[in-house]
Amino acid sequence: MNTAQSFTATDLVIGMAIEGGFFSGIIQLPTGLHGLVMSPAAGDLDDSPWGESGQLIEGATSCFDGMANTQAMAESGSDLAQRILALEINGYADWYLGARDELELMYRNLKPTARPNFVSFRDGDNASSVPAGYPYTKEEPAQTNVAALREGSPDALRAAVYWASTQSSAYHAWLQDFAVGGQAYGHKFRAFRARAVRRFLIN
Repeated sequence: MNTAQSFTATDLVIGMAIEGGFFSGIIQLPTGLHGLVMSPAAGDLDDSPWGESGQLIEGATSCFDGMANTQAMAESGSDLAQRILALEINGYADWYLGARDELELMYRNLKPTARPNFVSFRDGDNASSVPAGYPYTKEEPAQTNVAALREGSPDALRAAVYWASTQSSAYHAWLQDFAVGGQAYGHKFRAFRARAVRRFLIN
């Protein structure tokens, strides 16, 4: 296993290979600032249900703490959460399913497509990211300038809908569209993709 390293915000560049994956941005948690790491393709899971429809899971409603959500999902019997928690990629075994704000940050900074963004009332609004996110325009965010993470590259996000670990009701959980950026919620029994993430503390 890899040992913890020490980073400051000035060390970090969006899209850089770091901590087992790709640096996706900074997220604010009660424990401090954390760097969000998107897994490479090994952590991109095929379409799968989120969990059991009608089951309200205590502890899986955070918009910023995907690890806590994923652990609560796994304890409730979610196969998707259990699969992600079991991953070991590039020497790291603390992967989880990102929360709603974490996936928004990934889209904003590592958008795979060149398509115009979906612009509705609050798409892009993110109080957990550093700096805070504001609603998108059709042009911003633009496609990532990291060639290895653009649409069609092996490690890039698919132009598809992905599950977040943030539950919205007993029957629904949040989704992130990585083609055009919209966030919505879907029925837990439906099958969508998932991408593992992890985080590290920033000094």
